[in-house]
Amino acid sequence: MNLKLVKASLEYKDLIIDMMNEWTATDEKIVPYAIRKHDYNDFENYLSSLENQDESNGLVPDSTFFCYDIDRKIVVGAVNIRHYLNENLLLNGGHIGDGIRPSERKKGYATKMIALALLECKKLGINKVLMVCDKKNIGSAKSIINNGGVLENEVVVQGIVNQRYWITLKD
Repeated sequence: MNLKLVKASLEYKDLIIDMMNEWTATDEKIVPYAIRKHDYNDFENYLSSLENQDESNGLVPDSTFFCYDIDRKIVVGAVNIRHYLNENLLLNGGHIGDGIRPSERKKGYATKMIALALLECKKLGINKVLMVCDKKNIGSAKSIINNGGVLENEVVVQGIVNQRYWITLKD
């Protein structure tokens, strides 16, 4: 598995749209939120909407990356990294939101993509990373645990039991 995280650009436009079309066709929630909050069919606007630098209205700066499989030349998923946690993200959201396109799940991509995202967190000076997942999402929990995630607790948010995992990054 030869993966790298890339920023969205015109170079990856068709591959990102292909992933988003696949996901949209399933009628399931696309994650992370950052890649679904605006219409990807208006790609120029989409590019400008992927990252937030606004710190008003409870927002925090973030960075969005797409996971590119170099050998297969496809985008398999995406991660959104919040640069710090506010009260809401500390409870529900964490530093990293991630998702793998439906056809590429259960192949180990999430574990590797999170590992790459943790390297980006390190570059941002984040040494202790919070990841949160729905308790029912066993695959997500496994990919977090595979990257050193330690379960701190479970919290109920809007009727959903979320597990909160901490990953301590080593020097």
